[in-house]
Amino acid sequence: MIDGKKILFSGMQATGTLTLGNYLGALKNWVTLSDEYECFYSVVDLHSITVRQDPAELRKRARNLLTLYIAAGLDPKKNCIYYQSHVSGHTELSWILNCFTYMGELNRMTQFKDKSSKHADNINAGLFTYPVLMAADILLYQSDVVPVGKDQLQHLEITRDIAQRFNAIYGDVFTVPEPYIGKSGAKIMSLQDPVKKMSKSDENPNASIYLMDDPDTIIRKFKRAVTDSEGAVRYREEQPGIRNLIDIYSTCTGKSAEEVEKEFDGKGYGDFKLAVGESVVSVLKPVQECYQELLQDKTYIDAVIKENADKANYYATKTLRKVQKKVGFPERIR
Repeated sequence: MIDGKKILFSGMQATGTLTLGNYLGALKNWVTLSDEYECFYSVVDLHSITVRQDPAELRKRARNLLTLYIAAGLDPKKNCIYYQSHVSGHTELSWILNCFTYMGELNRMTQFKDKSSKHADNINAGLFTYPVLMAADILLYQSDVVPVGKDQLQHLEITRDIAQRFNAIYGDVFTVPEPYIGKSGAKIMSLQDPVKKMSKSDENPNASIYLMDDPDTIIRKFKRAVTDSEGAVRYREEQPGIRNLIDIYSTCTGKSAEEVEKEFDGKGYGDFKLAVGESVVSVLKPVQECYQELLQDKTYIDAVIKENADKANYYATKTLRKVQKKVGFPERIR
């Protein structure tokens, strides 16, 4: 704990363009957590290079993502917002934890199998040990909770296993983290294939709403959203497209699914899609405006990067020195 608050860690990769799903499912929820938790939010650029990146583009995307964190409402005075690559403790702890992780555990990771099939020409060791670096990210700050979607629970489970294994050998070194799953907007689906999660890497540009999409583009994409032939706005498993649109509208407006059904009772899908699009435009507009302003303030963003990296390094070093002593590394002469 820090100052009486439990510690929360999360991060996003500096690849692709953030979608409405990233915002409603994660970023928007992060903003509400800073009063209850001491939050560390990382731009996980180390994870990004398991797939080949253009260096200049990666640097640009990393800075844009950090700026977008702030534009979305994360106060860098209340939350530690930093680049993963600026805290060497992530990679140092990752190597140590590699030596406490079993090959069989890593072989079971579904994300490795998925990414290997997509990048068959670059199945590298980093892709295989990705979950160990993720464990280091979390354990480095003695995180009590980690916001995760259902597709990330497997990675949190291996993090818990590694922490418990290390603690069983060396004593109470790591806090064993628990999952934090948001109550609403936890999983926004594709507009073109509503049984799949909305993804920033989707090849179909109409499948995802990107955070910097202009209002006309947003409305157009919702008008093209896949629905069904039933013609009724009902929150049912049998209507995944409409169910997804209701989830989006509910999250943007704060209305329950039942309230949405009543609001659009007797109305067609055209009216409903337009309303969903307009609700998204209204939610994203202040984020987009703040983002554009922040991009022009290089001095401010640079100061945030330095100050938050210093804070992250301070807490990371406390854990890392403890771990290094436990495994038997020689103490540094100061």
